[in-house]
Amino acid sequence: MLKEAVNQKLSEQGGNPIAMMIYPAEYEGRGEMKPVATSTGWGEGKPEVARKFDDVFHGLALGIKYQGTSVEQLGANWMHRNFLILGILSLLIVGGLVFTKHIVGKEMALARLKSDFVSNVSHELRTPLALIRLYAETLELGRITTREKKQEYYRIIRKESERLTALINNILDFSRIEAGRKEYEFRETDIADLVRNTLDSYRYQIEQQGFTFEEKIDSGLPAVRIDREAIARALVNLVNNALKYSDGEKFLGVKLYRANGSVKLEVVDRGIGITRREQSKIFEKFYRTGDPLVHNTKGSGLGLSLVRHITQAHGGEIEVESTPGRGSKFILSLPLQPNRSVSEARA
Repeated sequence: MLKEAVNQKLSEQGGNPIAMMIYPAEYEGRGEMKPVATSTGWGEGKPEVARKFDDVFHGLALGIKYQGTSVEQLGANWMHRNFLILGILSLLIVGGLVFTKHIVGKEMALARLKSDFVSNVSHELRTPLALIRLYAETLELGRITTREKKQEYYRIIRKESERLTALINNILDFSRIEAGRKEYEFRETDIADLVRNTLDSYRYQIEQQGFTFEEKIDSGLPAVRIDREAIARALVNLVNNALKYSDGEKFLGVKLYRANGSVKLEVVDRGIGITRREQSKIFEKFYRTGDPLVHNTKGSGLGLSLVRHITQAHGGEIEVESTPGRGSKFILSLPLQPNRSVSEARA
């Protein structure tokens, strides 16, 4: 009866994964043990841990073991698990360091770009201001007597003031975009007339720099719902880039036509070109390509970024086709029937 009661109690207290056995203490250390009682799952074998009950049950001992494993195996499993956890933690730490280095690297690169931007913009501001001051003082002192020469000086002052205005407008637009405050006024516009007028204001500069200029505007183009000032600014930025970065053959072509439900505006040059690797980066803010001519030519690095934002705000897209040393073609596509809600949301 005692044996049955002990067996029942051990079965209740044992359970998986621990099995227990009560055996005569006289068998301690022998090869074979005859248990008095065992819990479920004991099976065969020796206990992993044993303790005598002399103060309660004289001559009896309690043995405990893990089912299906051993203390040594449990220790090995524990070590393996800890090493695995340590390995995972090490990977996380290394990954965190790599990620931090990447983020810090990007922040440092952005800081350098911003520093270059400030330097370039300062130069871009000083140059036209210096020319305006020089020619204005010359006229004021009466050193120019012929009417033709005076007209030439007036044109230079006007050209440099327009250049200065364009740069300031780019910076202001960029500031509004970064702050999320840029708004567009969409109206039905004769885009052919807009392109002609914009190019006419740059014709003198194009001719003075010795460029061959080709303009092709298809007739009968429909009105397009656009922000007139923004599209003009996008065209000016594309033309300015073509003029700046044409070192060899000085050619500028502008084409406006209708295709695939869109009005397309192309600006083509035969300048330094852009590598395929850099073509995906040139629309990022502050980015300037690695060509030596680009670094020798001052610029804000905002022009193409603004062109992309303006185009996307109109529900259109901007593409570039370019070969290093042979020139570039920028294609600005504007839908004839843009999704109004998309345009307004992006504005």
